[in-house]
Amino acid sequence: MAKGPEKNTKNKALHTKLLNRKKAKIQEEKRERTLRLKELVAKMNQKKKDDEANNQ
Repeated sequence: MAKGPEKNTKNKALHTKLLNRKKAKIQEEKRERTLRLKELVAKMNQKKKDDEANNQ
């Protein structure tokens, strides 16, 4: 039985590298988004406290 063609490991390695980069980018965007949301929530809570203090 003859062996099939050689596997193209170079393309596979490049593809894996690109996928890893894409996954890392998505994770970083998620982290940044959660940080922005946390900052926004803290800002709104502080504003709410300030408004309550001014009304009383």
